[in-house]
Amino acid sequence: MSVDGTWNLSISTPIGKIKPVIELREQDGTLTGVASGAGEDVPLTDISLDGDRLTWKQAITKPMRLNLVFDVTVDGDTLRGTSKAGRLPSSTVTGERQTSPEHQA
Repeated sequence: MSVDGTWNLSISTPIGKIKPVIELREQDGTLTGVASGAGEDVPLTDISLDGDRLTWKQAITKPMRLNLVFDVTVDGDTLRGTSKAGRLPSSTVTGERQTSPEHQA
């Protein structure tokens, strides 16, 4: 399963919905990614795809400094799972892969 592409996420947090965009690319069997939102771009680290389970970590500074751990299940062009920040409760994550005409055959 490929997770390549641009994903629009929605994270339901105690302070409201956050809607970052993540870019995932696979090159030579290695996944890389970057998240954009709240005026900052941050690299994704420890990206792992095991079957349909995708996990990654990212550090953000806005709206506050947090280290986030994501654990989602990918189903085609959608994903669903959780984001956890330290001792805070888990937040629900949903997402959809952007599709554009040049990616359709």
